[in-house]
Amino acid sequence: MAEQYGDIEVLLTAEEVAVRVVALAARLAPVLPNDTVAVSLLLGGLWFAADLTRALTNLGHASGFDALWLSSYGDERTGAGRCEVRAGLQRPITNRHALIIDDVFDSGVSLKCAIEIVKNAGARAVTTAVFARKPLPTPRALAPDFVAWEAPARFLVGYGMDRAGALRGRASVGMLSTVGAPWQV
Repeated sequence: MAEQYGDIEVLLTAEEVAVRVVALAARLAPVLPNDTVAVSLLLGGLWFAADLTRALTNLGHASGFDALWLSSYGDERTGAGRCEVRAGLQRPITNRHALIIDDVFDSGVSLKCAIEIVKNAGARAVTTAVFARKPLPTPRALAPDFVAWEAPARFLVGYGMDRAGALRGRASVGMLSTVGAPWQV
């Protein structure tokens, strides 16, 4: 991969990622009711959602599971400012608590879209959790309820985050050194 993508600077090792996920699960478990349905945002949120729901289960908090397949980036480095719904919820969520789980919070477009979908599907309440939150120079309309890691304003790869569909499966989180300027929205 080094030739195609350049050098990847590791920001969090796989072990550091795991520690952050377990710590976030410990903060989440006491506030989630028993009827919670975890809703992973695909594709990037799948890795974090799997690890987080396992960590919650280890704490005695088993939840239902569903997913939304949303796209706001495609294969680009910056978001289009809109959210495309590629696949909706597969199970009823009416009168249940939803935990929306995503890999990274940057512009907030995907998370805002997911919250609207889940509320429109009848969720009683919504809690949001993201693995990484990037800083932005301008304020965003919403903020995730729980964040595992405050990330730098760089283009991140690994642990669900990708470069044109590649590098999602890395257990560590890194940044590409050859993609140019720091990440921007």
